[in-house]
Amino acid sequence: MSDVSGGSSKPGMARYSGWRMQEMGLVAVVVLLGALLVVAGYCNAGGRYSNLFLNFDNLFNGVATNMAIYAIMAVGMTVVIITGGIDISVGSIWALASLLTAWAIRVPLARQAEGSLAGVVLLAMAVSLSVGLACGLVNGLLVVSLRLHPFIVTLGTMSIFRGLANVISPEKSLPGQGGVLPDAFTVRFMSYEFASGLRFTPMLVTLLVVVLGWVFLRNTRPGRETYAIGGNEEASRFAGLNVGMVKLRVYVISGLCAGIAGLVSLGRFGAVSTNSGTGDELMVVASAVVGGASLMGGRGTALGALLGALVIQLIDNGIFVVGMNQEYKSIIIGSAIVVAVAVDRFSEVLRQRRLVMAAAANK
Repeated sequence: MSDVSGGSSKPGMARYSGWRMQEMGLVAVVVLLGALLVVAGYCNAGGRYSNLFLNFDNLFNGVATNMAIYAIMAVGMTVVIITGGIDISVGSIWALASLLTAWAIRVPLARQAEGSLAGVVLLAMAVSLSVGLACGLVNGLLVVSLRLHPFIVTLGTMSIFRGLANVISPEKSLPGQGGVLPDAFTVRFMSYEFASGLRFTPMLVTLLVVVLGWVFLRNTRPGRETYAIGGNEEASRFAGLNVGMVKLRVYVISGLCAGIAGLVSLGRFGAVSTNSGTGDELMVVASAVVGGASLMGGRGTALGALLGALVIQLIDNGIFVVGMNQEYKSIIIGSAIVVAVAVDRFSEVLRQRRLVMAAAANK
């Protein structure tokens, strides 16, 4: 494994090679799912489409754009899971960030600045990122100071943040129609329609988050510290790493990603409600786990999070394509998490067995 100081070794190269193989496996799953959905989309086609799945409107708006919000949060979730933690409050952070951002850009000061695209955009970014950072900081401080399991802490904050969204907002929803939100934000920036009505901003933001996540995990000292703690927390502590600071950092990153997702969601739809993001923690965790993040800690990549989100979104879209009842969505997504965790556990058992056999053979 690469040491914390940045040196590389053969085990470290083997680890990166393993990640590449895992990501190639996810690409193969995406291709296989796509092929199956092409066939199903052709068989169930009707109306103006010759194929329900293989048409530009579905691929762009139904798959890629819908995937963007979950992929952004999955990157932050992956960073947390690598340390052996979990953050199930991301859906509530997303809703709180969106609501406060929508409220902020409706105030008279924002309306006076509506003619300035930069002013509205900077205000929206400042509010959403600040809310995400603050919520992530609260999660991190509680996990580190109370030394409770992250699931318990974030289960509590999930309810707290959702409650704050309901209490702070006098309205249960803030629609973007009729000039409620400044057009400079909802149309000209986040949902700006290019030729043929294409909306690229959500995917561009997603790619930026994935690239930054990849650079952080692969090429920075804090990223290597994240893997080290997930691999062996006690050994990392004895090696002199500030475990509490690393854990605090990853929850702040997760909160920031949820805040960004709230900004993208608000810009895309031009509306938000206090129920936004409810239950979507399952989609985010599923994206991270299917993408290769191990709930035991120590493994996961930003690219894997993106691919995992794509797999989950293809499954979600496939339910529509094959004409299945949407009530089956939670069953299928939950099953995907169980299968991914089981496969991860089985592969870990095999790896440990190979190590034992190799050690015995060298004696």
